Order: sequence, then structure tokens, then C-alpha cells
Amino acid sequence: MSYQIVILAAGMGSRLGRALPKPLTELGDGRSIMQQQRDNIRAAFGSDARITTVVGYRAETIVEAFPDGNYVYNERYDQTNTSKSLLRALQATGKKGVLWMNGDVVFDPRVLGRALALIDEDRSFVTVNTAKVSDEEVKYTLSTDGHIDQLSKTVVGGIGEAVGINYISRDDKRALVRQLARVDDQDYFERGLELAIAEDGVRVLPLDISDLYAVEVDFAEDLERANEFV
Repeated sequence: MSYQIVILAAGMGSRLGRALPKPLTELGDGRSIMQQQRDNIRAAFGSDARITTVVGYRAETIVEAFPDGNYVYNERYDQTNTSKSLLRALQATGKKGVLWMNGDVVFDPRVLGRALALIDEDRSFVTVNTAKVSDEEVKYTLSTDGHIDQLSKTVVGGIGEAVGINYISRDDKRALVRQLARVDDQDYFERGLELAIAEDGVRVLPLDISDLYAVEVDFAEDLERANEFV
């Protein structure tokens, strides 16, 4: 079985204040953020993983670092958000289900091992952390049957945070593509997923990884926290 993996790495990452794209930021163990992601992907899926990276800001530096990759270019990286980067990636990956992640997430290799069963069952999911609920992060609520209901930074009464590693099944992919095409340029991909849930009946499970580390590196203090784990 082959697996389609997408890394969203088109953004400028200006909040971290570095010249290179954020995924090329060096971690304490000498690897870049993207290298640890690729290592984790290969550890979980082996040679069956087909990795597609969405690039934009200083795209050539990422391509030079990983010349063996497959790339999709978001030429409007400075005018759009992750919704449009994910849209381009999903359109380029055929009909199969896709696992995708933000290009700035440093995470425990066991996250993907835990996700493997749901991927093999082709069930859409969002990885979540219920240990904390920060105002600035993407939060979620659940429906009465235990599936994701609301999913955004503005959720009131969120029961946890979305980690930034997600999967859309083959059956649900078309609805998500349609909603990502519809949302505003500055929307995060979570808005498209939220609309697919509300309007298309897409059912998305929460995959709890609260006991494992996953750090989205936006600021210098996030990088310091990530380096405590790697």
C-alpha cells in the first residue's frame, strides 16, 4: 500500500524572524524541522510514502535541501494562507486519501504510528491535544457522536487543540477540495474542513496524542520548547 503525504511549507514564517523558510530551521539535534518530519514519515511508512511538499517563499532553498521530493508551488504564498496551499496539494495527489501536516510541526515519531490504523482504514481524522487550550491555537468541539464539530481559532468552549497533522479519506477528499476552493484566501485549511463537516456531512475523528509531544514552531520560545524533546 502506498501513502500520500503532504507537507505545507509555502509560508514566509515571519513571526520566527529568520531569513530561510521556517521548515529549514535547525533543531538542537542538527536536523531541520522538515528533516525530522521526513524522518518520522519514513520511520512510519517506509518506502511506501510519497511525500509532496507545497513550497512558495524561497522555494529553491527547500528544493535544494530535499532534491528527491515532489513539489507543488503556491505562487501566491504571500497573499494566501494554508487553505490554498492544501487545495493545490490535494488537487495534485489524485483520488487517494492524504495525510498532511504543517511544515513547522516538530512531533514525536510515535504520532504517525498511532495514526496508521486509521489511515489504513481510510478514516478522516484530526490529531488533537486535550492537555491545553490556548486562545491563539486552533481549537475544536465534538458532536454528540464523538466526531469533530467546530474547528477554528475562534471556537468558544474548545476541549482541546488541533495539532496540525491530519488525514482526509478518499471518500471525503472531493468535499474538502470543493470547500477549500470556496473559502477566503486568508483562511486556514481548518475552515474548509469545518465547512465540509457542516455542509457535506464529512465525519472527522479526533485522534488524541496528548501523551506525545507535538510543537508548532511559530516563535522563538516554541523552538526552545521543541528542542527539549528532539
